[in-house]
Amino acid sequence: MILRRYLLRVAAVGIALSALAGCRSRVIKVNLINSGTEPVATIIVDYPTATFGKDRLAPGETFSYAIKPLETGPLKLQFTDAQGANHTYTGPTLHKDDEGSIEIKFDQNGVLARPNLTGR
Repeated sequence: MILRRYLLRVAAVGIALSALAGCRSRVIKVNLINSGTEPVATIIVDYPTATFGKDRLAPGETFSYAIKPLETGPLKLQFTDAQGANHTYTGPTLHKDDEGSIEIKFDQNGVLARPNLTGR
């Protein structure tokens, strides 16, 4: 009887630990890269249910940020080039529980986004 209770407790603890080991946060790592020869500024990245930004990216500089979309919707970007012109870009559609990365390269003329995403 005591051995049976012990084995049940050990099994319950094992199941709980297995469940916890499978739990992890699904995020998308966004890499903003200035691939141009002049700085870009006032970068705003809007994604489903949230926004983040970066004041300035020097030529060749990279800024990384992890996001977690909570709904489905497009990734949207805005930035200002070195001459003060505003640019907007609508990128890939993101979904809740997507994970992976998105590489976003800026220059004075526009944006190139390369998503590497997997859904759940």
